[in-house]
Amino acid sequence: MAGRTVVVTDSTAMLPAEVAAEHGIIVVPLQVVIGSEVHDEGSPGATPERVAEALREFLPVSTSRPTPAALQQVYDDAAEAGATRVISIHLSGEMSGTFESAQLAARAASIPVIPVDSRQVGPATGYAAIGAADALAGGATPEGAVAAARARADAASSYFYVDTLEYLRRGGRIGAASAILGGALAVKPLLTITDGRVATWEKVRTASRALARLEDLAVAAAGTGQVDVCVAHLASPDRAGALAEHLAQRLEDQLDGRTIWCGELGAVVGAHVGPGMVAVCVSPVAG
Repeated sequence: MAGRTVVVTDSTAMLPAEVAAEHGIIVVPLQVVIGSEVHDEGSPGATPERVAEALREFLPVSTSRPTPAALQQVYDDAAEAGATRVISIHLSGEMSGTFESAQLAARAASIPVIPVDSRQVGPATGYAAIGAADALAGGATPEGAVAAARARADAASSYFYVDTLEYLRRGGRIGAASAILGGALAVKPLLTITDGRVATWEKVRTASRALARLEDLAVAAAGTGQVDVCVAHLASPDRAGALAEHLAQRLEDQLDGRTIWCGELGAVVGAHVGPGMVAVCVSPVAG
């Protein structure tokens, strides 16, 4: 029997509230722990600004996935509201236990739930969720919507610049990027997401060169097709704004009137990359 399928994602996907509402996507918060205080991402106590301030002050900052019970409640609430199936799309299982929580919650949920590991982090996960919602709106089956989400996640390119690898090192999330620790202190790393993990893309000597390379990499990733683009930052609005402005000019044809999202990175991801981070995500638009 056909029914209504809803899409769930998590707060690291960086979906603006109005975009999530437009597509009917339910967003589940991760938690940020600052000192001894636990806050939902997006709440007044866990804003990106607060996280950046805490990191600068060397306060302990960590993050926590939603519990399986919390996700099961979201799924059951969706069922109460009339949903007959859920597609739950989350950040890479290599970087967080959120996908595992979704798998556990799915087993106990009152309706069928399809957990999806996007193998991405940040806006690329958000675009995957939008891909699923758009597919459903176009009449796709739940399985077709999952395929659309996976395809959009796989096609996305994410590159980011960090002032220091220290925060990634502390959180144990640098993966292959660990190769540039140690004696490379004068090098500014450009990182990417490869197979669900942070990996080194290349090394440059200055911050200005790194930002110029982010721009060129985004243009190359866009190619000649239609794309969505997001520029994210933590405590670096001027750099991010300049990058978004340049990309809007260079990718005018590929954007076809769509605006570039430009905003502060969520507090959870921000806690692991530190102030000064600038990222760009390029996501090809299906069909």
